[in-house]
Amino acid sequence: MQFPESWLRSFCNPPLSTAELADTLTMAGLEVEELRPVAPPFSGVVVGEIKEAVQHPDADRLRVCQVDVGQGALLNIVCGAPNARVGIKVPCAVVGASLPPGADGKPFAIKVGKLRGVESHGMLCSARELGLSEDHGGLLELDARLPVGQSVREALLLDDTLFTLKLTPNLAHCLSVYGIARELSALTGAPLQHPAFAANTVGHSDRLPVRISAPDLCGRFSGRIVRNVNTAAPTPQWMVDRLARCGQRSVSPLVDISNYVMFELGRPSHIFDLDKIHGGLDVRWAREGESLKLLNGNTVALDGSVGVIADDHQVESLAGIMGGDATAVSDDTRHIYIEAAFWWPRAVAGRSRRFNFSTDAGHRFERGVDPELTVEHIERITQLVLEICGTPDTSCGPIDDHRVNMPTPQPVTLRVARAAKVIGMPLSAERCSQALERLGLAPAPAGEGVLAVTPPSYRFDLQIEEDLIEEVARMVGYNQLPTTPPLAPITPKLAREASRSAFAVRRLLAQLGYQETINFSFVEERWERELAGNAEPIRLLNPIASQMSVMRSSLLGSLLQVLKFNTDRRADRVRVFEVGRVFLRNPAAVGSDSTVEGFDQPMRVAGLAYGGASSLQWGIKDAGVDFFDVKGDVEALLAPLPVRFEAAEHPALHPGRCAQVVFDGQVIGHLGELHPRWRQAWDLAHAPVLFELDLAAVLRRTVPVFAPVSKHQPVQRDLAVVVAESVTYGQVVAAVESALDRQLLKSVVLFDVFRPKPVRAGEAPAVSGGIAPGEKSLALRLTLGRDDATLTDAEIEAACQAALQALQHQVAARLRA
Repeated sequence: MQFPESWLRSFCNPPLSTAELADTLTMAGLEVEELRPVAPPFSGVVVGEIKEAVQHPDADRLRVCQVDVGQGALLNIVCGAPNARVGIKVPCAVVGASLPPGADGKPFAIKVGKLRGVESHGMLCSARELGLSEDHGGLLELDARLPVGQSVREALLLDDTLFTLKLTPNLAHCLSVYGIARELSALTGAPLQHPAFAANTVGHSDRLPVRISAPDLCGRFSGRIVRNVNTAAPTPQWMVDRLARCGQRSVSPLVDISNYVMFELGRPSHIFDLDKIHGGLDVRWAREGESLKLLNGNTVALDGSVGVIADDHQVESLAGIMGGDATAVSDDTRHIYIEAAFWWPRAVAGRSRRFNFSTDAGHRFERGVDPELTVEHIERITQLVLEICGTPDTSCGPIDDHRVNMPTPQPVTLRVARAAKVIGMPLSAERCSQALERLGLAPAPAGEGVLAVTPPSYRFDLQIEEDLIEEVARMVGYNQLPTTPPLAPITPKLAREASRSAFAVRRLLAQLGYQETINFSFVEERWERELAGNAEPIRLLNPIASQMSVMRSSLLGSLLQVLKFNTDRRADRVRVFEVGRVFLRNPAAVGSDSTVEGFDQPMRVAGLAYGGASSLQWGIKDAGVDFFDVKGDVEALLAPLPVRFEAAEHPALHPGRCAQVVFDGQVIGHLGELHPRWRQAWDLAHAPVLFELDLAAVLRRTVPVFAPVSKHQPVQRDLAVVVAESVTYGQVVAAVESALDRQLLKSVVLFDVFRPKPVRAGEAPAVSGGIAPGEKSLALRLTLGRDDATLTDAEIEAACQAALQALQHQVAARLRA
């Protein structure tokens, strides 16, 4: 909320500087987000009146003006503004004045000068030249009642400061200048100027029939008819200035009055053109199929969850949010109906967001507006209407007040001992009572060390004991609270040597060339069905968007969305990863402080590689990333864990280019190319390679164990075996390892694969190098050795024969000729 300091001080003026005032409000929970002067610094600018304006003898667009600035003699000033004319009062910068800095950052000094041969002893200023606005279409015309020679800063109250407050939702009672002044009075003890609501003289007995058909929407509805108003009357400059300094532009006198009272007292209201209302008004919920053209020009479709004010023919207003165009006041309006109502907050909350706009009225009503002062506020609006738009024939009718469902405040108790414990300082019942009394809450004793408070009608936020404790803390002052160190046993938690941190995983992936992304945990339902094979995802009760309706059980969809975003912006090489939580149904999961019953929430790490295997470089042949590139990244991420990669299937991955990652007999993740079906659906030029691993497994690592370097040289033997095309490398390695002692076999490495040439149509299958079609040759290098002795030829030969026999029995291999 934004407002000028001078308006606040008109209600409560404590002996504090601007900075001290801002600090006092901030430390009481009314955060002052910004302090900004109304106008930039300038001096020597006074109110001047143009007494004569004649055409410049040598310039068509210049006039030579005689200006009275209260110095006795008139000043000769040359001016090019189109509205420079006799009789108006304008800002005049006299010789020696200093205007706001220009583009160079230096103040602009006014000197005696010549324009086309005519001397000019000053400058007549526009609003832009004074830094008041961007308007530079002409001179800034001032109120004719201002005295000549008065400083413009004093005349326009430019030595003022704009306060911008960032209010939390529970501070609805501070959404007005008077509401903030009421808080300021409680904080400082300075007297509060209460607004007077004198009853206006009733000149006729006309009433508009009103029916409240929805008491759960509207608890109180007040209104009155005012006849023969002058809507062509100008809005007073003081009101225009105050509205502008609250961030509200002037529209018309009646609209300005309604807005002014809203900022002044926090009461949104609406003024109808009485002649455009058909019959009476009915306050009700909208019906299916109804629509309304609003004041902002939008036409909205209504349903039964939105409150409206309707007449006998159509809907006229969106209850508590915005009026309708059909009954809006205009320059032709003569008779008006002033309305002020209490709308239940729950009946207004969230309605304007359905139509993609927000209003000051809706912002206030959905937080709570005082239901007890509708009549008084109508009197205030009527008073301003009579002062600004009144004519000799203007008359107002009686106020028609309907009270059908008023809120009943419920007493709230405060235990003094509890308040002292929560606030963290000793408090007495007397001190708590004084703090609450300053806020006008009227506490009453309700037992030993207990106070009871019945919240006033404007405090919708006081519902539980903690609310009163907060009020006491605000009045005591947060900056007065003692600094008390916590008393608790401290036990350091040291990471186990057999584990590493998630940060280490992030750092390693970054070293491998991946960039981290952070995505929402709720995703599109289609992703879960297609990429995770999850037909029953966990649905959100209140999703923030239709495409974010379920909780994710896989990180792959989020990474593909990041890839799509980048490729749509011509990125040809993408490496991204995410460490995040997924959400799975598990009836066996128990609830605790960190878990939810029936749901698992494990952490996972996933990555995606797309485009070239390496960045563009002259010394490296350009090649696209493939399965084995990312497999190497996964091995580097998991090292030194002994993991295996086994052929598998996954809903998101290519059925022939997918592997599951196995560690210690358990599947800890998957790796593979994106399925061609999903590649086409996502419109990707190349197939990205993805992996997703259980983070708990990735964080495990083996504890380093010292082992002396062997003094005996290892030996190497190469075996070339022929196996069926369906036999995997993993099966071959498993057979060799099962035949030899781990103390003897140091490593098994595949260093060559040979397949016969494919058979063309019409040719007879031939045996190539002893390998028939449907077979392949695998060349293995076995490294053998012992730490305690050198291997003999017999031991080496026996080891090789044992490996061959295991290969023959387990995978039907034969030694290649």
